[in-house]
Amino acid sequence: MKFFRSRRRTDADSTTGTPVDQAKALYEAGRYAEAEAAALAVARSRPRDDQYAAVALNIAAVAAGAQGRHTEALAIFDTALPVFGRVFGVGHWVTLKLRSDRAQQLTSLGRHAECEAECAAVVAAAQHETGPDIPLLVAAARNGLVFALNAQGRHQEAETVVREALAAHRAHDRAGLVLRLGLARSLSGQARHEEALAEAHGAGEVYRALPDRLRHPDAGAVELALATALSGLGRTPEARLRAAAAHDACLASFGPDHRRTVEARTLLDRIDGPDTA
Repeated sequence: MKFFRSRRRTDADSTTGTPVDQAKALYEAGRYAEAEAAALAVARSRPRDDQYAAVALNIAAVAAGAQGRHTEALAIFDTALPVFGRVFGVGHWVTLKLRSDRAQQLTSLGRHAECEAECAAVVAAAQHETGPDIPLLVAAARNGLVFALNAQGRHQEAETVVREALAAHRAHDRAGLVLRLGLARSLSGQARHEEALAEAHGAGEVYRALPDRLRHPDAGAVELALATALSGLGRTPEARLRAAAAHDACLASFGPDHRRTVEARTLLDRIDGPDTA
């Protein structure tokens, strides 16, 4: 969930009838290259500390990341962050959300400890804020924290964090989806593959119930979680079918350099390796 609907005209996602409408719509349609170009055009056309220039930079950053250009995405986030601080305030929920999204580019670049620290800091800062958008912000930051912990092999810690997050966020929305996928990842990392498979199937039900515009960022994620669990259970033919489906979906949606595409390709290579039974 990269964008939230703001309750105030001055907030970063109050985009109805605004200069960033087109870029936002392109992003939600999964047309990431076009979204990035449209967003950068808006950012260049606005004054330096304009709220829509700030939002446009946010859209450009997540769109670049969705194309697997994580280094460039991080650079755009680094440009956007001081603008958000000046326009909205360093403690505003939209600035904290930008920090959360930026942190997830760090882990896509293998900088997992930095992602962990930043997501934990965002969660801590959000505890002092109130408002209807704070629960989604906290869920997003916890999702990044869970991913970073799993990436460092700290699967039991990741499970603890994600179960706490799911207890606080029970909605079957995109936040719930990515948290369940994080739980499946932590369970697979602990070789609890039957439990991981059940969580992946549950995540699939949530994914299929989402509107199309909310599905695009998670293309291939459910199939990848299923493939990982099935592979751990030794159900190799099923695992390969799921892994191939995940890779095809990620390649079509994000390109070859996106971290999820690379992960699916790596899993396929492992399944097809010389030691496969």
